[in-house]
Amino acid sequence: MTLIPMLPVPVIAVLGAVLGGAVLWRLARARRSGERLGWALRLVMVALLVVISLRPSIAGEARGPVASGGLEVYFVVDTTSSMAAEDADDATAALGGDVPATRLDAVKADITAMSEQLVGAQFSLTTFDATSVQRVPLTTDAAALASATSALTAEITYYSRGSGIDAPVEFVAELLATARAAHPERSRVLFYLGDGEQTRAEAPGSFGAIAELVAGGGVIGYGTQEGGRMRVFDGYPADDDPAEVPYIQDPTTGADAVSVLDRTNLAVIAGELGVDFRHTDDGAAQEFAGGLDIGATSVGAGSLDGPVEFYWILAIPLALLALGELAVTGLALARARPRPGNSRQSTEARS
Repeated sequence: MTLIPMLPVPVIAVLGAVLGGAVLWRLARARRSGERLGWALRLVMVALLVVISLRPSIAGEARGPVASGGLEVYFVVDTTSSMAAEDADDATAALGGDVPATRLDAVKADITAMSEQLVGAQFSLTTFDATSVQRVPLTTDAAALASATSALTAEITYYSRGSGIDAPVEFVAELLATARAAHPERSRVLFYLGDGEQTRAEAPGSFGAIAELVAGGGVIGYGTQEGGRMRVFDGYPADDDPAEVPYIQDPTTGADAVSVLDRTNLAVIAGELGVDFRHTDDGAAQEFAGGLDIGATSVGAGSLDGPVEFYWILAIPLALLALGELAVTGLALARARPRPGNSRQSTEARS
């Protein structure tokens, strides 16, 4: 057990001694049993308050050693509705089951495979749809990356405003610039994972602002030329059979909407970044990861998990005693307050 005091221990000791001494003095002078009980409970409250102020805790378990190299890997993932298209044939075979895998399922498999090949690298995960969000800041913890990756979902269907393949440029460029300023000695690579579908009216912007901040990476495409249908996602995990979830409808035809891989757009992005474009079905993840050099790897001691604090358990009886004290004080004040009728009678008697 360890202590994480809220104040310096000498201060807590002095305050506890003063409060406890005052309560003990009143307890010793009490004559009635009810009065003694009240001061005894107040002494318990002081003791609980002192222990809570010391914050008793159990130290967390030590994590294993951490390997860290000089490579930062940035995954930028398209999570617009089109990534829910069910035309990821290779991922379907890997997952099994009756429901076809989505493009996002294939993305998850690729990120997991690459992180397993790049042990010692630092990873960052950013997703984009209506907004760009960094889901995982730079970390060597592959388990944290895997956990965040497994939880990825396509955007909520009803909030979709179309796909803009250049949506993350400004956000990711800022992340990379900040990382370079903090650690200029490290190498950075970026992997763009998406289907290249641009449904917004305006032409996509350039990725040139990112190209000058990375030393390599790649663009991995998902989907097929034939396209795939996308199921509606309302933001909640499906409780029913996934096969019963309806497909997104095309408002112009009333039929099921179909999303198609756009290789041309993805090739343009790759050209602007100065990297190669590969399709996931061609073993892109393994090929890209195999060509990266993590650099010199150093092994450091693992950190401790956060301590387990249980002082809050003592706060429960303290709160109950405090409520009882307030109730007793309120009743005493109510009894001491003169009633209007008695006040008038006293006035008339004096006159």
